[in-house]
Amino acid sequence: MELEKREFQRSFIEMVQALHGRDIADTTAREQFLALAMVVREYTGRKWAAAVHPAVSQKQVWYFSIEFLPGRLLRGYLFNLGIYELCVQALAELGIAIAALEAEEEDAGTGNGGLGRLAACYLDSMAALGLGGHGCGLRYRYGLFEQRVCEGYQQELPDDWLKDGYYVWETRRPDEAVIIRYGTDEQVLAVPYDIPVTGYHNETVNTLRLWSSEAVPSQGCSATCQEAIAQKRRCQSITDSLYPDDSTSEGKTLRLKQQYLLVSAGLQSLIKNHLRHNCLELLPQRVAVHINDTHPALAIPELMRLLLDEYGWGWQQAWEVTTATISYTNHTILPEALETWPVDLFSSLLPRIYEIVHEINERFCRLLWQAYPGDWAKIAQMAVIADNQIKMAHLAIVGCYSINGVAKLHTDILKHQVMADFYHYTPEKFNNKTNGVTHRRWLMAANPGLAKLLSETIGTGWIERPERLEELLQFRSDAAFQEKLAAVKQLNKQRLASYIYGKYGWKIDEHSLFDMQVKRIHAYKRQSMNALHILDLYNRLRENPSLDIPARTYIFGGKAASGYYKAKKTIKLIDTLAQLINRDQTIQDKLKVVFLENYNVSLAELIIPAADISEQIPTASFEASGTANMKFMMNGAVTIGTQDGANIEIGRLVGTDNIITFGLSANDVLQYYRQGGYNPWSVYQSDHRVATVMEQLVNGFLPVPPDEFKTHYQSFLQEGDYYFVLKDFAAYADAQQQAGELYRNRCRWLSMSAANIAHSGYFASDRTFAEYAAQIWQAATGQNSAELYSGKTITQMKACSSSGAAYL
Repeated sequence: MELEKREFQRSFIEMVQALHGRDIADTTAREQFLALAMVVREYTGRKWAAAVHPAVSQKQVWYFSIEFLPGRLLRGYLFNLGIYELCVQALAELGIAIAALEAEEEDAGTGNGGLGRLAACYLDSMAALGLGGHGCGLRYRYGLFEQRVCEGYQQELPDDWLKDGYYVWETRRPDEAVIIRYGTDEQVLAVPYDIPVTGYHNETVNTLRLWSSEAVPSQGCSATCQEAIAQKRRCQSITDSLYPDDSTSEGKTLRLKQQYLLVSAGLQSLIKNHLRHNCLELLPQRVAVHINDTHPALAIPELMRLLLDEYGWGWQQAWEVTTATISYTNHTILPEALETWPVDLFSSLLPRIYEIVHEINERFCRLLWQAYPGDWAKIAQMAVIADNQIKMAHLAIVGCYSINGVAKLHTDILKHQVMADFYHYTPEKFNNKTNGVTHRRWLMAANPGLAKLLSETIGTGWIERPERLEELLQFRSDAAFQEKLAAVKQLNKQRLASYIYGKYGWKIDEHSLFDMQVKRIHAYKRQSMNALHILDLYNRLRENPSLDIPARTYIFGGKAASGYYKAKKTIKLIDTLAQLINRDQTIQDKLKVVFLENYNVSLAELIIPAADISEQIPTASFEASGTANMKFMMNGAVTIGTQDGANIEIGRLVGTDNIITFGLSANDVLQYYRQGGYNPWSVYQSDHRVATVMEQLVNGFLPVPPDEFKTHYQSFLQEGDYYFVLKDFAAYADAQQQAGELYRNRCRWLSMSAANIAHSGYFASDRTFAEYAAQIWQAATGQNSAELYSGKTITQMKACSSSGAAYL
């Protein structure tokens, strides 16, 4: 070890000198980070080179996603290489704290929320399980946006994450660039940038390939310099930004161009790679293409185009291979997220792809006519093209051999509500794969204190077999263990409190109950209900400052889409409460509110380990699964949640004593919608708390103009309260009171925390990915996936598989 440490130090010192021409003492933390990253890149690169040519017999997975959200990579590489502690010690002897270098790394702007983070977790598990494969995405020049909150209003600044380059991790491969064609004469060059994805303590190194759009090199001299520059800029703009604004025709066109570039470039690369060792007819046996939601659904007609036009196949053979190769995960039932494209736009931008989609629709409708003769309404409902719109979810269902939801309840809603006609037509296609998150990042890396305690208590076996976290159950009531668990949590809360004070100047009680809701700001996620309850609690404290409740700190984070007016107003409401409450000395610091701007992976790694309460409160039936709920649970937070998504499965595992659930069930919500909704004024008239906070939104009580939150007032009372915020308010307030009472019973709370940690192994993405590999892709992992989860855990897995049925 000593020799290895000296070797590492020597490599680091030499790299500092080679890169910067300076002695270590004269370099900045940024320069030291770059040197350390290049040393790690060298170690990783050797393994990557040995792994790029997998065995011909091993099936490869190509995971297509419009988003990948990897976060910072340095610590993960060090963990996976097994040299993290060595690196910490080696740098410490040189007077360098590794935390200072880690802070210099930029979060990649190639994703935004749960969809992209899930994709990154799955790449981690793919490599950890020894399964060869690739992630396929886009290399955005700018991320979604950098969020700033000024006087309560969200401001969107460019997320220029590439301003200092990303060369320490990525490799540009211009020799593998491909041509993408739009319309009748537009061509773009797609250039791949590859990032290694290392497996944990194994020899697997997979690849995340991100495509960047560039101009095709000019073959002639007719264009002027200005014309060439303009053409270059037009081509580059395709991958300029994540989720360009699609409220205009130009924005819609740009989004469609992005989606086609992703699938066309990825599939051309895939086929080229496949043909090095196999004939094209063996594609389904050697390759599994998985599309993460509908953004890559154009993979279906594009693979058909390649087989038909480039390789001369007939329709039937091409269709059989395509539908045996591609599988699809659905992530939402929200109507606005079920993508459609206008036929006029689609056919003009992608004329050949439109011809193929049209033929797919014609053939599918003929099959439907055979199954449902004369039922034109059903056929029109199921058609891929209808009402001058191309329905991408329908295309994905028709063209894929597997369609999965991401939590049992979500899958049941797909089967019996949203996609019921398709389920009745081809029930064998539908299955469930409950989401998971990588415990290597969200526990080991994000919460090293807890990881150390777990290893000291139950051994290190949980690191490679996360289901073994269940062994912690025998210690959940052990006084000595509880004290250590409390100390870990307190240290994490101190770190977060210090960050908040340094950035915002708010001094918060480190011993207060930390209640967290960090996720995308959206009406169905109901940050507004949380805010209204805070306002009600503030009212109670104003009336009685001596109210006997535990001190609470409510912490929010998340971005609102740039064009989502109401979501932006929700941020303003939270900030307004913070300004009002945090300065009120009469309530004796029993209540504080903080909104943390620019929520991203690195900030989540600071927030989540400090949480006491995990707020998972969407309107039941709207959250497909959630993954934040799993990350919080893994770090010992107790969930306050609706009976929705994976909350149901969390509750089934931990038991009703270790989760706080409330509110309408999915069945209740769907029944109300069938009846046309409910009358929110009845709640207003029967619950004085609701009436009071509603009026405080618009009567000048808050230190803003009276019409500032008129949008919320109208949506709750005059527009039917579509997401049942007022309907669930009383139940939510009761759940919050229950949480406060439980928190004051320290031993009981720590037992609940330990129980959540112990059962979180089921929600490790290794389990999820092993299920995908074995049950959808028929791809063998380096580990025996059938043996990954055994004993009591597999019994609980079976229990979870039926946990959503009672709510429909």
